[in-house]
Amino acid sequence: MFGQNIKCEFTVSEAIGQLISWFLLSIITLGLALFVLPYYFLKSPINRSFVVDRDGTKISRLHVDVSFGDILGHALVWLLLSVITLGLAYLVFWPAVMKRLLNATKMVEL
Repeated sequence: MFGQNIKCEFTVSEAIGQLISWFLLSIITLGLALFVLPYYFLKSPINRSFVVDRDGTKISRLHVDVSFGDILGHALVWLLLSVITLGLAYLVFWPAVMKRLLNATKMVEL
């Protein structure tokens, strides 16, 4: 159990691709896509992470297990809160999403 680390293999090119995709989606949806963006934006690096032993051998991979229905329900609540608070709730939304994603993360054996 001891001596294990997490190694992320998420690349800069993947991040740039996501930024471009989400920028276009936010324009097309007039900003509404920004309420589901944190889920997919934060989920990708977690899903590209592995648990490695001291030698760097991959033991298992991390996998976030959330469905679109879970994402949509949670995002709608935060959308309403953001409208009511004139956007201030969106700042608290990101850490809430991160907590939700980490709680839904499982280790899958390779």
